[in-house]
Amino acid sequence: KDSDMRLRGLKLALVATFVFSLAGANAVAQDDEFKGKIGTTLADSEQYWPEPVTPPEGAPNVLIWLIDDMGYGHSSAFGGLTPMPTIERLADNGLRYNNFHTTALCSPSRAAIAAGRNHHNIGMGSHSLTAMGFPGYNAHPPDSAKGFSDILKNEGWSTMFLGKWDHTPQWESTFSGPFDRWPAGDGWEHFYGFMSGDMNNFNPIMWMDHTPVQPNYDQPGYHVNADMADTAIRWISMLRASAHTKPFVMFWATGAVHAPHQAPRDWVERFKGKFDMGYDKARELILANQIEMGIVPPGTKLSPRDDEIPAWDTLNDQEKALYARQMEAFAGQLAYSDYEFGRILDYLERIGELDNTLVIFTSDNGGSAEGGLHGTFNENGFFNGVPNIPYEVNSQYINEWGNRVGVWHVTAGWTMAGNTPFPYYKQSAHRGGNADPLVISWPKGIDERYNGQIRSQYSHIIDIAPTILAAARVEAPEVIDGVEQMPFDGIALNYSFADPDAKDRRTVQYYEIFGNRGIYADGWTAAT
Repeated sequence: KDSDMRLRGLKLALVATFVFSLAGANAVAQDDEFKGKIGTTLADSEQYWPEPVTPPEGAPNVLIWLIDDMGYGHSSAFGGLTPMPTIERLADNGLRYNNFHTTALCSPSRAAIAAGRNHHNIGMGSHSLTAMGFPGYNAHPPDSAKGFSDILKNEGWSTMFLGKWDHTPQWESTFSGPFDRWPAGDGWEHFYGFMSGDMNNFNPIMWMDHTPVQPNYDQPGYHVNADMADTAIRWISMLRASAHTKPFVMFWATGAVHAPHQAPRDWVERFKGKFDMGYDKARELILANQIEMGIVPPGTKLSPRDDEIPAWDTLNDQEKALYARQMEAFAGQLAYSDYEFGRILDYLERIGELDNTLVIFTSDNGGSAEGGLHGTFNENGFFNGVPNIPYEVNSQYINEWGNRVGVWHVTAGWTMAGNTPFPYYKQSAHRGGNADPLVISWPKGIDERYNGQIRSQYSHIIDIAPTILAAARVEAPEVIDGVEQMPFDGIALNYSFADPDAKDRRTVQYYEIFGNRGIYADGWTAAT
């Protein structure tokens, strides 16, 4: 009986081997890349493994910080009153671009920076929350517009995304998917962030890839920026433990400084009294700094103060105290975000990789006036038809401003100052809505002779993707996953790295958000 069972097992094994061999032979016959040999036995066969895709030798890492709702004049690196030593450090070891523009809104800017195409070309003509079933506005980027993350992933980079991802239609932002328009569908191998326009910094609901998590559970002192910095460092460390030389692309997208303006209390208290001069005086100070730094030309004048915003001197003492406190919370969050990003740079420097990391910092749009004329303890009022919560209501929360409960937003008066010297705000396709700071640092790719210099070539957020690919020495493929790709609308900025006087290569750019529209052409702007 044992002998029969052994014989039966041997027959089954022989049949299985034969069938497997036939299947293998058929597969090999269809695979023109196989360069080995299949013999009768393993001894007279030669194995073959395709060469893995590897990036060009010396290929750089890429690290992007896309901050939210930060105006042209908020950061000290662009003359602002809130110190951002990390960004100053990058600018002093790289370049400041003072003629850079965005779509003036978060969802379209975030889709456009990745895709390198104009926002209407990728279905992101407005916010994903207002997606409609019409061309240009459906929040469904086509497969023919794959961005730099997909391209570099296919060329051997590790791709990682942390933070705000808000250009997926809301009805697709659930555990059931579909996930085509999530980070995974856009070439990001690792994702840790939130699928919405904003999130409570102290108590966020985050997603680890496609699974929701609550990271602050039983974690006193938790803040999402520290969590994101810790995760970024941990991911880089794990990559280096398993692949010592594989370059990475990391997108670090803070919820800051979108509402709610929340930071650890000690960071908010650092700015106690720092904004008592008021937003009108602040505009003057910021402009003077910008002129001294060369951010704007000598003789630049402030735009007229928005007629709807009362002059600071006309406010009573209680209003001044509340609005100053709002700006203290905003500045605390901005400075704290800069600190946490600095920890990532410090880690890269410690492991010897900062010099060959292309670091890019910019904002997705100008500063936001969504706080209304009095600021707001709950920004959701703006989204529900109550744009100006009365001062008397907001003033009840002056001592709690910036804590873990409210959806805090600064008054539009301070946003006006943050967009100095421009007159408008986020959501407007005019200066101030689409004018944003850009810093690019890459010690191995930008000669140190140019460190700290300013570049004034007209540029747009769609230029970032081709700039990254040019630095990586990777050409955008004509076909990805069998789909013919539309050409980039963006123009690589690398031509300006070593030439401050290089002629603008972007001579025309259009803008449109919610009917606000404009066009730039050869130094002229028309807008409505």
